[in-house]
Amino acid sequence: MRTVRNVKDLRRLIQHYNESRETVALVPTMGALHEGHLSLVRQAKYRCQRVIVSLFVNPKQFSEGEDLESYPQTYERDAQLLTELDVDVLYMPTREEMYQRDASTTITVAGVGEGLCQSTRPDFFSGVATVVTKLLLQCLPDVAIFGEKDYQQLLVIRRLVRDLDIPVAIESGNTVRENDGLALSSRNAYLSENERISAPHLYYSLTQAQHRIGAGEAISKVLWDSEQYLLSVGFESIDYFAYSDAETLVPSDRRLTNRPARLLAAAWLGKARLIDNIAA
Repeated sequence: MRTVRNVKDLRRLIQHYNESRETVALVPTMGALHEGHLSLVRQAKYRCQRVIVSLFVNPKQFSEGEDLESYPQTYERDAQLLTELDVDVLYMPTREEMYQRDASTTITVAGVGEGLCQSTRPDFFSGVATVVTKLLLQCLPDVAIFGEKDYQQLLVIRRLVRDLDIPVAIESGNTVRENDGLALSSRNAYLSENERISAPHLYYSLTQAQHRIGAGEAISKVLWDSEQYLLSVGFESIDYFAYSDAETLVPSDRRLTNRPARLLAAAWLGKARLIDNIAA
């Protein structure tokens, strides 16, 4: 595995792959890799002949007071995991390489980039959209793969690729869970022992809401009950618990029968902000 630190060297490698007519997949990450990331890498290896994994903790997607400085950093372990999976390139740009000092361009995606996580993390999706746009243009892979756990982020990326005519196929990977249902996340490292016991209730609440809505119960009551349940089992606050159109993320208080729907939730457990979603 080659480790690359700048755009010039990255593009030189990609030019070589292109001249050899080898397909390229990109898996963007912020490091602190877990099985969820590794499943995306395996998917990338199945899809393409060459795999590039980027590792960049993007400061643009953290608002003031968020956990930028304390975000888990396990670079040596991450590199070892990727080497064991025979990844071709680990792309680790510096902040200076990714953002020039006088950079003034920001990508904002309306519609799917509004509401839900954006309501409490106002800088998040513009930061994600900007860095992902840069990564895609720096690499110009055939395929880029993102996890469904970050469902709103996935839709934002699909929309920006479509709107900006970036010639990359965006694919998704299924959410990977612990045996008790907790979705894997780098931020799970923030959970205390007792909080880790409570954390799977987020997924449980989503599955119960899915069952109740499917049985015809009023959506507004199901969502209210779900929030109250999470508060009763130790969650400190709920950012949202929503039933939305799976393609537009427009919330609905009526069951969608002719369009796919999604249940999405974000809640705080100690220092950890946990998010999850399932098809509804």
